[in-house]
Amino acid sequence: MAITQLLHASLAVSNLERSRQFFEEILDLSPVERPFSFPGAWYQIGPQQLHLIQVDQVKADMVNIEKWGRNRHVAFGVTNLSEMRSRLEDHHYPVQMSGSGRAALFTKDPDGNIIELTQISTD
Repeated sequence: MAITQLLHASLAVSNLERSRQFFEEILDLSPVERPFSFPGAWYQIGPQQLHLIQVDQVKADMVNIEKWGRNRHVAFGVTNLSEMRSRLEDHHYPVQMSGSGRAALFTKDPDGNIIELTQISTD
């Protein structure tokens, strides 16, 4: 028996419409159909999915406030990190560049969930 792939990751969000605006308008993800009636949204990203699940309250749990990447987070590859950074800053989302020297940044969605964005090659 072996785990062969990651199918999806889920994030708890307290305001689905506000979160959809972030993930769809800022991160440019497209929602896909979901077979459930409870409040949420799903996004297909390559062979994996991101599931947003609405809850009453999201509890902040940053254990390292200086290095956002050392907290729970979800990471996405992007084709233009500079453009994404500008978009985030234009919409007043916080940005912390990776301290490792690689082309990556961390931001927070409206509920404080940490999102990593890493430059990937399109070759």
